[in-house]
Amino acid sequence: MTIAETTYPENRIPAAGEDSPEARQYSRIHRWISLSDTSLGIIFLVVILATGWTRDLRDIGLRFAHGHYGLALFYYVLLLTIIGKAISLALDVYSFRLEHRFHLSNQSTAAWIVDELKGWLVGLVIATLLAELVYWIIRSSPVYWWVFAWLSFTALFVVFAQLAPVVLFPIFYKFGPLKDQDLRDRLVALSERAGTRVRGVYEWKLSEKSKKANAALTGLGNTRRIIVADTLLQNYSHDEIEAVLAHELGHHVHRHIFKMILVQMVVTFIGFWAANEVLRYATDQAHWFERLYDFANLPLLALVSAGLSLILLPALNAYSRYNERQADRYCWQSVSNVDPFITAMDKLSVQNLSEKSPSRLVEIFFHSHPPISKRIAAARQFASARA
Repeated sequence: MTIAETTYPENRIPAAGEDSPEARQYSRIHRWISLSDTSLGIIFLVVILATGWTRDLRDIGLRFAHGHYGLALFYYVLLLTIIGKAISLALDVYSFRLEHRFHLSNQSTAAWIVDELKGWLVGLVIATLLAELVYWIIRSSPVYWWVFAWLSFTALFVVFAQLAPVVLFPIFYKFGPLKDQDLRDRLVALSERAGTRVRGVYEWKLSEKSKKANAALTGLGNTRRIIVADTLLQNYSHDEIEAVLAHELGHHVHRHIFKMILVQMVVTFIGFWAANEVLRYATDQAHWFERLYDFANLPLLALVSAGLSLILLPALNAYSRYNERQADRYCWQSVSNVDPFITAMDKLSVQNLSEKSPSRLVEIFFHSHPPISKRIAAARQFASARA
């Protein structure tokens, strides 16, 4: 959980409490990109199921694998990810150009292409792992497969959260020990006061790719660490950075990671139950597939997951905003003065070209964090009450 993802455009300081025209335009375009990407994904899944192309891809996989089920499933996932990437490529290119259009990116075209290839490969590995696991479980226990899959996914969620800082993040970014000893000592002391034991404080070399700035408390157990973007170090005071990390530590104090795991357990339980019902109908009544473990039904599984995610999105966003408000309050209680939090948030909003006061509808469907204007107003109200 990160306090914000920010950028540092030059000469774009709007009046206090106002959004710049660039911020409104940038946010609006990003929403349309998000909606377009989601719509394309759903349309692709519907088309591949309705036309029967999913069975053609399955047959190609079986032919390439000479009938070996596990290998055929890999080829099927490979073909799906290639087609999916081809469909979304135009939007990906547009997003890359958009960041440069608004002077938010330091990344060259060649470096972006390399990152896209890395992202696709990582996605392929994870998708293959999950698909192989699900269909192995279906073949092993066709009646209760959805229960065992739910338990397996819960365990994997925890494992990925623990491994991400040491395995996934370094694939895309460089990290090194934070050299600013004074700041490091302050952040470690802050974490100790919060009852959090960190395994190190690292500088995140984000400026190689972006003008964005961020900081986070990542990992679980032995991999928990503080990461601070070099762009944050360049543009923010120690007090402001401390306020940002105090917010992050608020998530730990309020056990938000554990609570989110519980929420994800409930959501995935509902999702696998719904998937089982849909797959059984598609197999036993609609006769779209011969067997439950026919991996040609994978797009149907993905469609159920996408549909459930869209239905639950407003509720999950609302819960996330509630957690963020709790973390903000912990931050204000942990620092001697809320002014660094306020100035940091104001600078972050300007640098990110984010809307400080989006419409209520936009907040409900697109924001996992409360709007900046509300967070600043709440901080000032807290300061007044404390005074």
